[in-house]
This record gives sequence, C-alpha cells and structure tokens, in this order.
Amino acid sequence: MRMNSDATLCLPLSRPYVARDGSPEIDRVDPAIFILRYFARCMECAFCNDVCCAHGCDVDLQREEAILRHAPELAVFLGIPRSEWFVGERVLDPDSPGGSYLATRVVNERCVFLAKSGRGCRVHSYALEAGLDYHDLKPLACWLFPLNTQSGLLTSNRAMPLYDDLVCKGQGPTYYEAVREELGHMFGRELLVELDLFCATTTDAGSQRKLPIVRE
Repeated sequence: MRMNSDATLCLPLSRPYVARDGSPEIDRVDPAIFILRYFARCMECAFCNDVCCAHGCDVDLQREEAILRHAPELAVFLGIPRSEWFVGERVLDPDSPGGSYLATRVVNERCVFLAKSGRGCRVHSYALEAGLDYHDLKPLACWLFPLNTQSGLLTSNRAMPLYDDLVCKGQGPTYYEAVREELGHMFGRELLVELDLFCATTTDAGSQRKLPIVRE
C-alpha cells in the first residue's frame, strides 16, 4: 500500500488508466472509497434538497465547450442567459479534461444549473430531452461525485470535507459502488476488474487483506 503526501493510504493499480477524454490518468486508488458510504440515489432523496450543489461545481474545459455549443438551446431551456452561467477565473488543472476548469455561478446557495423547482441538474435534464449522452455535457465532477482524481489518485471528491453534516453520508452503497458504472464509462471495463478485487478485499479503514504494500 502506498502513502501519498497527505498520509492517505493508496492501492497501486497494475498500470496507469487514461480517461476516454485523454485526462485524467490514474495509477493508484484511495482504499477509503471502498469503505465510506453515500446514499447515492439522489433523485429518490426527499430530505437533502440538493445541498451537495450548494457550492456550484467545476466545469472542465471539455464539457464547458460542449455546453457552449448548445448555448442558444440551453439558455432557453434554463431560462438563464449564457453570461450568468460561469464565474471567476479559469483554473489550470492537469486532472481536468482539457487542462482547466471554470466554476459555475452560485445563486441563492445553489448551482446555477440546478432546477429552480423540483430536483436535479438541468444540464443533465437537457441532455436527456435532446437525446444526448449526459456524460458529454454534464460536468465530470458532478457525474463522478463523490469521487475525484488528484495527481493520479482516485479518491473522494475534494469537496466532501465541506459536507461533514451531509445527511446522506454514511449510508447506502460505498463511494465506489455508487459510481462504479461511471468509472467504467470513463476509464474502461478493465479498470473495474481491478477495482472490484480491491472492493472485495478491503474491509475497513485499518484492515486491508492481501493487498500490496508500498510507500511513496
């Protein structure tokens, strides 16, 4: 098991896996993703009111460009002009498809793309109504939540510490189980074979049976 710079235990993968977008690339995994639990079935939730969208989201350059290609139609669908979708400076990030990201605007403590009434992401809804693959439009950070990548490490989304009181944490499937199929879409089914093995042999934060031990 490998130790990264912030003392997170890491499970090395047999080889690097590159996302279908060309980035990110991962070569190790935080075993906590096989232990921590999250309700995951967001549209069946009747109590959180989409609080995980309270901070907006980071839109990778690749999805930003796809969103902007649909800007006229999406602006009508959202009822919000394109000029009000993003805020702040572009952030360079090699883990982000396209190499950078922009933050979405937060309005009344909710992401600008969140439905004003009802539930869920309206970029996702637009993609479904238009017959598009939501993976191509919806920000990667959102459909991979609660996971993320950090310098080759597949781990929890960096926003999760902001949600220590999130009511859906601690119940339901593990973080990995919650987005297993999304990881397969992103990195390929071969990765799932390795991750399924880790999942089967990781039991709790202090007991990983028959796992390789390495230190950075």
